[in-house]
Amino acid sequence: MPSFTVYTGSENGHVKPSITTKPDQLTGDQVFLRVTASGMCFTDVHYKHGPNALGHEGIGIVEETGPETTYLKKGDRVGWGYQTGSCGHCLECLQGQEIYCKERSIYGSGNTDQGSFSSHAVMREAFLHPIPDDMSDELAAPLQCAGATVFTPLHDVDSNDTVGIMGVGGLGHIAIQFAAKLGCRVVVLSGSDRKKDDAFKLGAHKFVAMNSSNPEEQLGGWTISRLLVTTSAQPSWDKVLPLLSTRARIYPLSVSEDNFEIPYMPIIMSGFTIHGSLVATRAVHRKMLEFAAFHKIAPVIERFDMSEEGINQAFERLEQGKVQYRVVLLPLKQ
Repeated sequence: MPSFTVYTGSENGHVKPSITTKPDQLTGDQVFLRVTASGMCFTDVHYKHGPNALGHEGIGIVEETGPETTYLKKGDRVGWGYQTGSCGHCLECLQGQEIYCKERSIYGSGNTDQGSFSSHAVMREAFLHPIPDDMSDELAAPLQCAGATVFTPLHDVDSNDTVGIMGVGGLGHIAIQFAAKLGCRVVVLSGSDRKKDDAFKLGAHKFVAMNSSNPEEQLGGWTISRLLVTTSAQPSWDKVLPLLSTRARIYPLSVSEDNFEIPYMPIIMSGFTIHGSLVATRAVHRKMLEFAAFHKIAPVIERFDMSEEGINQAFERLEQGKVQYRVVLLPLKQ
């Protein structure tokens, strides 16, 4: 049986190459891909101490298709993200909300010997997304998770809304671009003014340094109707909530094992909504890719080799908070 390289975690957190076998015959809507780029997400850090294949921001070229594929063919360029399967028949799937299917396959569960840190991968056609022709592999890769995550709470936004983006990092810097191109007023909330210039270059209209004594003055009479929390640390809600409009929506988007804690009474008195959000459904994912391609939305990336040394170097920089703003792994040139 043909085999290919995947990169897996280990007990001590050092990523190492492993060999996975490709089936002699693909079944169902399976597609065999040659990986051409992969993003690295902080979620990957949570899995690098286990035996799973790593990576969930993949771009690849179709090399072979299974008997039940319907639209992909050899040579097509596609991407995949956090979700790689669902049952297809439950109410969530039938309503187009397959990301919440109880039988879903998501990163870290289900398909544990396939990942985007690899030379090749076997994925279901139903969860692969065509990449627009004018979008490069390396810029498309981070959009498969980071882009999908921040576009989900924005895709139905009203252009009259004032969108707050808390944090200018791997998620936040993409969210700023999306919100600005969607026609919204964009306010960036950050701990200090260190990333103020970056925020304005990305499309922000106002910047609020939360370590100051006058966040409301900095906002200048605006109120935030939709707040995306992209920081892992809990914000100081006593400073944040006065910046929100009545009935504002709050979307916690970063992954944390800690409790999400917020004062009780302001939620009732102002009608705030805390809105859980995972990553995009397939429909929203494709809408996101088309929108990003048309509006030239591009993540800021650092490139590393798709090798044992390159991946471990990237993880080191990511965990030290030195990456600006997304890691992309690229295969070694033959």
